[in-house]
Amino acid sequence: MDRVFFALGAVLAALGVAAGAFGAHALRGRLAPDLLAVFETGVRYHLIHALALLSVAWATTRWPGRATNIAGWLFLAGTVLFSGSLYALSVSGIRALGAIAPLGGVAFIAGWLTLAWAVWQA
Repeated sequence: MDRVFFALGAVLAALGVAAGAFGAHALRGRLAPDLLAVFETGVRYHLIHALALLSVAWATTRWPGRATNIAGWLFLAGTVLFSGSLYALSVSGIRALGAIAPLGGVAFIAGWLTLAWAVWQA
């Protein structure tokens, strides 16, 4: 799983940089400032959790187990749900999409707690 999470983390990081560049260059001036801020929040959490996946890849080599793997999948799910919903909300303007973001936030929190549990139990 270490290679899977490392590859996913690297791809997510690349996509996060691309999303940040897209927001800074293509969306600035096209989106209202509040929607651009929403997009930038999605990018920030996207990049942080790409790094989190890289840390999970390392953690699976040091503290292998089910909990470590679950933490990685939670970070991936959180990125898709949280950042994905914020990206979609900001470019579409459909505010109801913001209701999905808290699910991603819960996945992020659960991922960090699960990773802590995995290390503690190892």
